[in-house]
Amino acid sequence: MADSWVNSAERIGADLHLELTGPGGRRAALIRALREAVHSGRLAPGTRLPPYRSLAADLGVARNTVADAYAELVAEGWLTARQGSGTRVAERAEPLRPAARVPRKAPPRARGPRHDLTQGTPDASAFPRTAWLASYRRALQQAPNEVFGPGDPAGRAELREALTEYLARARGVRTEPGRIVICSGFAHALRLLFGGGVLRGPLAVEAYGLGFHREVLAAAGVRTVPLPLDEHGAQVDRLGRERAVLLTPAHQFPTGGPLHPERRAAVIDWARARGGLVLEDDYDGEFRYDRKPVGAVQGLDPEHVIHIGSVSKSLSPAVRLGWMVLPERYVGAVLAAKGEREAWASVLDQLCLADFVASGAYDRHVRRMRQRYRARRDRLVAALAAHAPHIEVTGVAAGLHAVLRLPPGTEASTVKAAVWQGVRLDGLAAFRHPATDMAAGDGLVVGYATPSEHAYGPALEALCRALPPP
Repeated sequence: MADSWVNSAERIGADLHLELTGPGGRRAALIRALREAVHSGRLAPGTRLPPYRSLAADLGVARNTVADAYAELVAEGWLTARQGSGTRVAERAEPLRPAARVPRKAPPRARGPRHDLTQGTPDASAFPRTAWLASYRRALQQAPNEVFGPGDPAGRAELREALTEYLARARGVRTEPGRIVICSGFAHALRLLFGGGVLRGPLAVEAYGLGFHREVLAAAGVRTVPLPLDEHGAQVDRLGRERAVLLTPAHQFPTGGPLHPERRAAVIDWARARGGLVLEDDYDGEFRYDRKPVGAVQGLDPEHVIHIGSVSKSLSPAVRLGWMVLPERYVGAVLAAKGEREAWASVLDQLCLADFVASGAYDRHVRRMRQRYRARRDRLVAALAAHAPHIEVTGVAAGLHAVLRLPPGTEASTVKAAVWQGVRLDGLAAFRHPATDMAAGDGLVVGYATPSEHAYGPALEALCRALPPP
């Protein structure tokens, strides 16, 4: 005979463990176990118990033992028995409840910002769900069986071929599918290049840039050396003994503006002379508003530039796909650093993006968002002209953010005032390299792409209320 019983979900609907131990035999033990289960709430009012024949078989006892236990509990009011509905826990049977306690008041939740004007994020509400779903369906239906097995660490050939055509047409990149390696974004590319031992520091970087990227490099043991900036971009003539430099030549982040043509040529000459390398972060190269697109630096010398891009700005950071366009001599080392399987982007997402690009849906989406973000940029400029004409706006010819130049000494207080107005944004100082002696002045980095369309107007009003007076 069993000393315990666990019912099946088919009989009661929820697992129940009964301990049949103690004095008085099986009948008394079963009565005690059922009382305890009801008393503690493990058997809720209305719960149907298994037929006594089934329970007797599970316990290995006589049917009369279970029938007598049921009958006694019915008589005591713990259970009810009706023809056709079986034996159930009585509705009036109250489970044991803990002593009443004064409810503890939850601590107040920190009030989040009502308006998000942080940089680097596209309008999430504008993600092309219908077109993306259509591409995903086509990609899944047309995918050969081998797609669902071990793949190529370089990435799917379909995506590398689509990117070869697109990058040549839209960004002036010169490459071929065999020199493209798919990754999950720019930070992943840095980890592969430096954490994987493909490249070593020190690395020259722009004096203002994303601190997160510097943290990724520092974690890989790479020392970064800041390059000063001016209205023409990074001062590449200040490059020292470094063998590589990281630049945002199409649209310097965060100060704005492209790298001057003479400096583009000069950094290529430097790389050739020293056997060096330019890492080109093309983070928002598709979004140009007031001038013709600036082609990628990679087009000037594919053997001395690693061109890195992703869809985090053009589509969504939720689509974890990016690419490295590599000089031929680095392809093997990057694939070795990537490993056999672990550091791969989703193959199905790669196929979807390949179809999205090849079908023209990606171009259509970029054109649509370029128009939307230009209108957003224009609304920002108009609002400032109307309510804060003393605030200069820079870096607005391209990209997804603008820099608002503030009177000296007002940046920290303005960021605090923005918080009081429910606006989340960044001050320019947050992007300053800790080792640079360059100061770009006080300013705000305002991302005008992040809010949804209906939230953008209130966000601008709140921003203007936070700005310092003339």
